Amino acid sequence: MNKLLAVLAFGLAAFGFIQSSVAAEKGTKEEAVALVQKAVAYIKANGKEKAYAEFTNGTQFKDRDLYIFVIKFDGMAVAHGANPKLVDKNMSELKDGDGKLFVKEFIDVAKAKGKGWVDYKWPNPVTKVIEPKSSYVERVDDTVVACGIYK
Repeated sequence: MNKLLAVLAFGLAAFGFIQSSVAAEKGTKEEAVALVQKAVAYIKANGKEKAYAEFTNGTQFKDRDLYIFVIKFDGMAVAHGANPKLVDKNMSELKDGDGKLFVKEFIDVAKAKGKGWVDYKWPNPVTKVIEPKSSYVERVDDTVVACGIYK
């Protein structure tokens, strides 16, 4: 009986460790907001062209599953830290797995409130699986600077 309890306790401890390890690999809401604020400051200090190139091709705006992306109010992606192939693509009609026009919602939130959160589903660049996501968006001129977290 003691052996069974020891095995059970070990199993539960291992499960808890695995769960905390997986959670540690995902960015938090606070980290997403901080990365967007860092990106906005970078745009202001270095200009849009240099910033967009850094967001897309550099490493200082990527952390685990967190990355910066920038979309103009017309829906055109001008930077994307997880998928450079999306740059110069119009994403305004892009729908998630539930049919939600989430890019339009990014733009609407940025225009109306200046900043906020939008929920949708998107492929996780780490796991390659479509997962629930929430992105923090912030308006900079006629663009949306954003970073999302996978839930």
